[in-house]
Amino acid sequence: MDDPRTSEDLLGRAALLVEPVRRRLYEFVVEQAGPVDRDAAAGALAIGRPLAAFHLDRLAAAGLLHVEFRRRSGRSGPGAGRPAKFYRASAIDAVEVSIPARRYGLAAELFADGLESASAATRDAVADAARGYGERVACAARVSEADDTGAVLRAVQEHGYEPQVAADGTIRLRNCPFHALVAEHRGVICATNLALLSGIADSLPGPRLHAERRDAEGYCCVALVPDSVTP
Repeated sequence: MDDPRTSEDLLGRAALLVEPVRRRLYEFVVEQAGPVDRDAAAGALAIGRPLAAFHLDRLAAAGLLHVEFRRRSGRSGPGAGRPAKFYRASAIDAVEVSIPARRYGLAAELFADGLESASAATRDAVADAARGYGERVACAARVSEADDTGAVLRAVQEHGYEPQVAADGTIRLRNCPFHALVAEHRGVICATNLALLSGIADSLPGPRLHAERRDAEGYCCVALVPDSVTP
């Protein structure tokens, strides 16, 4: 159901991301495959470590980043050194604010509940709508990008996915824009994801990609896989 957080909570998180350096740090952390420390974040943005630490801790205090401690050496026990502070994306959705509050989350929950018991024809209609939307997204991305790889990345980024390109060309997505609904409606949400991303992949002539289910911890249930990659 809807997140019980108050409008003040949401406004506070939104305000944190207005600051340019803080927002860039947040984007850098959530785009990484694993946790990053202060040194890596500072180096990526070419800023001082104290400034990076200040902004990272503010983001963590607001719940936008998760903190964990680990030793860089990977060893434990005497002589292993002090644990360092690492940051990674939290499970909190990207901040969306409207005043007065709108209940879009409630609407999504109700629709997902209805689809769980809907007929096959109704589910097919939703999948068709998602695929058609993906096709339109891909066409718009092609207009603004010089190559199809850039178009794919732009299309998925603009819709809440966080793409990472593997060595074999597979595009894994570290964020599902619908993850708040996944726990109770995995079948419905993953089918919608697959249809939407298939619409994007199938609408771009090259590189040839197809969307397929690839469930993995910390990633969207769908990946964009080159046709040349065999299972």
